[in-house]
Order: sequence, then structure tokens, then C-alpha cells
Amino acid sequence: MSLPFELQVGLRYTRAGKRRAGANSGNGLISFVSFISILGIGLGVAALITVLSVMNGFQKEVRDRMLGVLSHIEISDPNGGIADWQALAQEARRNPEVIGAAPYVTGQVLLTRGDTFRGVLLRGVLPSAEPQVSSLDRDMVEGHLTDLAPGSFGIVLGSEIARSFGVGPGDKVTMIVPEGQVTPAGVMPRFRQFTVTGVFESGHYEYDSTLALVNIDDGLRLFRQDHYGGVRLKLSDMQRAPEVAYELARQLRGDYLVLDWTQQNRNWFAAVQTEKKMMSVILALIIMVAATNLVSSLVMTVRDKQADIAILRTLGAAPRSITAIFVVQGALIGLLGCGAGVLLGVVLSLNIGAIVSGIEHLLGVSFLPKDVYFINTMPSDMHLSDVVVIGCFSIVLSLVATLYPSWRASRVQPAEALRYD
Repeated sequence: MSLPFELQVGLRYTRAGKRRAGANSGNGLISFVSFISILGIGLGVAALITVLSVMNGFQKEVRDRMLGVLSHIEISDPNGGIADWQALAQEARRNPEVIGAAPYVTGQVLLTRGDTFRGVLLRGVLPSAEPQVSSLDRDMVEGHLTDLAPGSFGIVLGSEIARSFGVGPGDKVTMIVPEGQVTPAGVMPRFRQFTVTGVFESGHYEYDSTLALVNIDDGLRLFRQDHYGGVRLKLSDMQRAPEVAYELARQLRGDYLVLDWTQQNRNWFAAVQTEKKMMSVILALIIMVAATNLVSSLVMTVRDKQADIAILRTLGAAPRSITAIFVVQGALIGLLGCGAGVLLGVVLSLNIGAIVSGIEHLLGVSFLPKDVYFINTMPSDMHLSDVVVIGCFSIVLSLVATLYPSWRASRVQPAEALRYD
């Protein structure tokens, strides 16, 4: 079956072959402008796919490291604490998404050693249950989490805290609790000496520089509490945390406060999403510039092919057929650019780590110093949905760019076009 003549002519114009021997046509320039349009669309699509994949990779890397310290869901009682955490954990486990639970108690304290002072967030944990909800046991660089025996008043410090104090396992630090005790001389803060039993490094500076761990029994004694601060939960699918938290808030018997990890870090995730949207808009402008080049290419083609259009009109071609010819030409340029851009973007996204490492080795530089970013390779997490949306956007934009030049072509009058030809 032969192709419609509109499609055949549109494909022939895209190749921009010479109209006739010896003719002084602008086909060479038109072909060059078409190539620039294809190149512009391809580079814009590839850049958008690659940048979004890298941003997704950074977000996933930071999120995973963050959730190695935080829990997916925290359940607390704002009215005075939880007396029986195991009963609450068992009730929460009725939800099939909950796969781990552990109690905690937390509070702000001041650590001191010599002339060095540092405010830290002290978390009391149960060493036997903590691995169910966090990766802190795997993040230990010195000592073990199980060294936090009840009554020993041992403490595990974040790597940045230990580095600032210059301490390691076996060294002593003094802890000052803000809630003081009343004495004849007035209210005095409470002091307690702890022995460093280990150091962890999560790879997230905020937690490595502000978090310290003790046995939950020692934490309760230190804060003079007889109830647990709450229960931390781990889910089989962290992305369902908001949904599961809502279900638990409705199902649990009692006045509990249920927070998921997206609520605990709302500002950070909102900032990342805003940054991704703005970056997408900025890079989409590259594709729009390429679409502008496509309009220029088609306008030049219409002016160069006026005689051909006039002949087609005199042979009986309808205006809509003339429009279809140039829509086919513009659509093909857009498809070629989009296809090349998607292919290049996918290849770059899947190999960005190796490419950046090769550039670093060649130039002798480091784009991601490990002592600053805790990441020594460029992360990438390509989402198929991003690729589909970007590809469809570029194709639609290319089709829209063909409408005006195609309409102009359909308005060419045969008599006027052939007057001087």
C-alpha cells in the first residue's frame, strides 16, 4: 500500500534534497537549520532527563541515609509517655506494612569534656530492638551497639561529636541535663559521667554531629522518667508511610501522636521538590528554544518551496493537504530530536557515575569530596515516568511549533507564487 502523498512529500522535504540541477535554492541552509533544530531538541531532552535523574539520585541517597537514623513512623503519647511499649508495638504490628518496632526516649543534653561543650540530642534505645527500625548497628565504626548495657552508663557518639571531643571507646564525657534539682543554693543542673563505648557514622552530617545514644534504661534514669517516650516503627514500603500513619492514628486505642518521616522532615523535602520543579522549568526552556529554531526552519522551507506548493495547488491539492505536508516535516524533526535526546539521556543517566569518575581522573579534580558530601560518586536514579513526560512534552511542543508555518504554507496563492518563477 502506497503512502499518502502528504507523507511522501513531507519526508522528501525533510531530507532537503536539491530541487533541480543548477537551481540557486536555500535547501542547504534549510537542511542545516533543521539539523540544528534536531540537535537542540535532543540536547534539551537529554539534559532534562540527566539532571532530573541526578537530582532523584541525590534525594534518594540523602533520604536513605536519613532513614538509617530516623524511623519510618514514630508513635508517642503527648500526655505523659507510654508505659507498655510492647503492647503498643504488638497492636501496631497488626498492620501488615509494619515489620519492626522499638522503644525510645529522647531529650536535649549538654556534653562536655575539658573546655569543649556541645549540645546534643540524646536518644535512649533498646540495643536488642534498635536494629529492627534503623541501621545504626551497621553504621558503627568503633565498638558495638550491644555494648550499651543497662546500668553501665555507656554512650555511643556520632562521628563528628567524637571528633570534636577527640574521644574514642573507653574515654569519659560529662553530661549535663537541663532539668536541674532543687538545693539550698537554688536550682542546680544535674551532672552524670558517661563512658564512650562506640562511635557511629551515618553519612548524614546533621545526625553525626548532634546525636548520641545510651541504653534506654539509663536514659529513663537520667531524665527521671518512668514511661517510654514512644515507639519507632519500620515499614516494608517507606513510600506508604503517610498512608500507614493515617491508618494507625485511626486504629490505635488511645490518644497517640503518629508522625511519619515525611512530616518530620517536611521543610527539607518541600525544598527539594521546589528545586526540582524550578530546574525542570529552566531546562525546559532549552527545548522551547529548539522549538523556536524549528519554526524558523519551517518558515524558510515554506518560502523556498512556494513554487512547489503552487504546483501542488494547481494539481488539485487542498489547503489542508499542504498543511499536512509541513506538519509531517516538523513532526519528523521533533521525533528525531526527541528520540536522540531520550537515548542520550538514558545512557548518560545510567552511566553518569562512571562518566564523572573518568572526568575527575582525567582532570585530577574531585567534584564530590567525601569529607564534605560523604558521597564519592555521582548518584543517579532514573524514573521511567520522567522520561515519558519529557519525551511527550518535547513531541507536543514540536507539533505546536509546526502549526503556524504550516498554516502559512496553506495560504500561498499559486498565481502569486509562480509570477516570477
